[in-house]
Amino acid sequence: MPAAGKGATGKRRAGRPRIAVLSRERIVDAALDLIDEVGAETFSVNLLAARLGVRPSSLYNHISGKDDLLAAVQEVVTDAIDSTMFETDQWDVAVGAWARSYREAFIRHPHAIPLFATSPVAGAIRTMEMYERVVRGFELAGWPLQKIIPAIVALECFILGSAMDAVAPPDLFQPGDAAEHVPTLAAAVAAQDHGDGTRTESDIAFETGLAAMIDGLVAPTRR
Repeated sequence: MPAAGKGATGKRRAGRPRIAVLSRERIVDAALDLIDEVGAETFSVNLLAARLGVRPSSLYNHISGKDDLLAAVQEVVTDAIDSTMFETDQWDVAVGAWARSYREAFIRHPHAIPLFATSPVAGAIRTMEMYERVVRGFELAGWPLQKIIPAIVALECFILGSAMDAVAPPDLFQPGDAAEHVPTLAAAVAAQDHGDGTRTESDIAFETGLAAMIDGLVAPTRR
């Protein structure tokens, strides 16, 4: 009689492994899912290993360390940011389209914002390639090299803040029972454009700020 779990030939029958085979892609996707769930501050390699049901050492067959893993997570998030418009469109049009794409990418992953804002891009090749297109677009539009990075950083601070605003409660400025003590604030909150179903209050605030930033950035070049 063949042994349990074996066929008539004595060979073990093929079956599904108890644990899915690890790969770099699976690890990176799981890391982003975990960051989305617990936040960048709580995320750790040990927590990721527990989520995947493996020992932390098993992850290092596919990643060189936490910095390598976070760089790969950066790439996945920024893969959704379209920067190709800098190769074809006028500078102000390209900046607007890039900023909207950038904001949407981080609205989908708001917990990744602290990670992205504080982690270097070294190691995140695809992220650097995105920046290469943006910088080249600025340069082709006549920007001196020394002014390009400060302008991009200023835009990113605004974009990431707007992405956070998009997932924040909509009543942050509501004075509640204190309305009579701050009547001008209460009136301004009541009078604001609340959107029309296709745009939210956050979208309107973003477009207002983006237009002001683009106008402010190009103003020196018009003098």
